[in-house]
Amino acid sequence: MNRFLRYHLDHVLFWILTIGFHAYTRLYLIEKADVLQFLFEILIRNTLLAAVIYFNLWVVVPRITRGKIFVWICASAGSLISYAVFKTLHDIYLYEHVLGDTKRVVFLPNTFYNFSIVLFYLAFAAAIYLSKQWYVQRETLRQVQLEKLNTELEYLKAQMNPHFLFNSINTIFFQINKDNTEARETLGKFSDMLRYQLYECNSAEIAIEKELGYLKNYVELQKLRRNANDVVEFSVNEELKDFLFPPMLLIPFIENAFKHVSNFTDKPNEITIRLEKHGQEVRLRVVNTTDHSEKENGGIGMKNVKRRLELLFPNRHTLDIQPMPGKFTVTLTIQLA
Repeated sequence: MNRFLRYHLDHVLFWILTIGFHAYTRLYLIEKADVLQFLFEILIRNTLLAAVIYFNLWVVVPRITRGKIFVWICASAGSLISYAVFKTLHDIYLYEHVLGDTKRVVFLPNTFYNFSIVLFYLAFAAAIYLSKQWYVQRETLRQVQLEKLNTELEYLKAQMNPHFLFNSINTIFFQINKDNTEARETLGKFSDMLRYQLYECNSAEIAIEKELGYLKNYVELQKLRRNANDVVEFSVNEELKDFLFPPMLLIPFIENAFKHVSNFTDKPNEITIRLEKHGQEVRLRVVNTTDHSEKENGGIGMKNVKRRLELLFPNRHTLDIQPMPGKFTVTLTIQLA
């Protein structure tokens, strides 16, 4: 079924049946006129019909839910009337000047007939189109649920007993000398990150503030592992607040930057992370210096996050990965609903 839809075989089958049936009903033109008039009839009628159908399916239907319903309904009605009028004019020419059948040269009845024909075909095509959209959405939802289940199963396999884990962290925390504030703060950040992963990432969306807190803790912990020759910049603009966002979606890009950053000894190793929100657009830009020009890095983690983006933000995201000599840049743009 997926291959059937992917190669638009539904369109091919629809037009084979439509044109075939129309050609069968107009075979008399070959005998009463000639083959050329027969082909003109097939071409004109089905070209007009295709124009009306695809104008409504590709232009009108997707925009009806975006407001201005009355305008788009009028546009749809206008396309139907235009078909009926132009096809009727061709019918009058065919009946009067080619076939000499003056009894059928009546404008209003012919127009009404052609209008009913195009309305039928448009309704039939719309039913096929909407059925296809329903099937695609159902399959997407099923795939999201399946991948979510697989993720939860993998998570459960890797999960340690959280009570044991946090009790151990608390024990270590109190064993650290109170004067060693840096070690205590580091362990506190690690505890917050672990608590976020274990307890707060179970829902499909969470407050963006919690996700930002996790990212900041991760960057701070990574800074402790770097040397004085490393320059790490992490910035977030003020509009990035008060909305829900899928958890753990951005961290793979930041992890990659720290994993593949250069190890220069004679010049700075730089990582720049910028998170911005402008209107309904969220943008993440991660830049890190590299020792040499690399191909796209990341492995399984990046493949998973790309798949999540396709499922969570279909046609509402762009991911631009630019490997260049000495620098690796990732820019992710997401349009919120």
